[in-house]
Amino acid sequence: MQRLRHTDWIVGLVVLVLLAGLVVLGVTTRSSGTSQKAAAAGTRRTVGTGLTGPSTTAPPRTGASSTTTAPSTTTTTTTTTAPSPTTAPSTTTPPAATGVAGTPPVPGSVTAVGDSIMIDIQPYLQADIPGVSVDGLVSRQFESGIAVVQADRAAGTLGSVLVVELGTNGTVTPGEFNLMMQAAAGCKRVVFVNVDVPRSWEQTDNAVLAAGVAQYPGVAVLANWYALSSPHPEWFTPDQVHLQPAGAQALAALITQYA
Repeated sequence: MQRLRHTDWIVGLVVLVLLAGLVVLGVTTRSSGTSQKAAAAGTRRTVGTGLTGPSTTAPPRTGASSTTTAPSTTTTTTTTTAPSPTTAPSTTTPPAATGVAGTPPVPGSVTAVGDSIMIDIQPYLQADIPGVSVDGLVSRQFESGIAVVQADRAAGTLGSVLVVELGTNGTVTPGEFNLMMQAAAGCKRVVFVNVDVPRSWEQTDNAVLAAGVAQYPGVAVLANWYALSSPHPEWFTPDQVHLQPAGAQALAALITQYA
């Protein structure tokens, strides 16, 4: 009986030891599982928040998301001062002549040879040029005028300045122009007045006179009556050839400018 009790005690002790071991083993296993779960959760939190690697900042894109500031543009304003307006010449101011226009007046007497237009302007020319010798004749041709100049030169009455107003009644040739210049040898200035007449020879005569003056620079001068009078039909009488007082005054003033 005592041996049975002793055996039961031993068995009971063994059972207690086993139970104690199981309890210790269970506690250890639970602690280990809890630690693994905690570690796994920590790892998930680390990966999820991106703390395991360096943060990477994407470079800015070129294009719409990138704003480029254009360089400032300097605007240069150029101010041009308009030239002062030129006062239009009066209708009676003669145009510039070809030849020696603008040179000082030639000292000495003035001889004027012409046709009926010269007769129209005679009183005004004599008022503008005191002492001028006027020789005008109705229907005088240029060729006839050459003979008049030759006679004045031979008589010693030809002035230092010769005014030739011829061509109204017919053509003027280059040869006749040269003969007139020869007849006027010794004159310091020869003023040729071109024509404004509604005749077929008007333009031809004016061209010959202009070309002739160009051949004698420093001596021959062209008084451009055609340019001055063309805008003024009121200066002419109904025949469109002879001059009204206003036209006669304008032509006399034109000749005076160069004589």
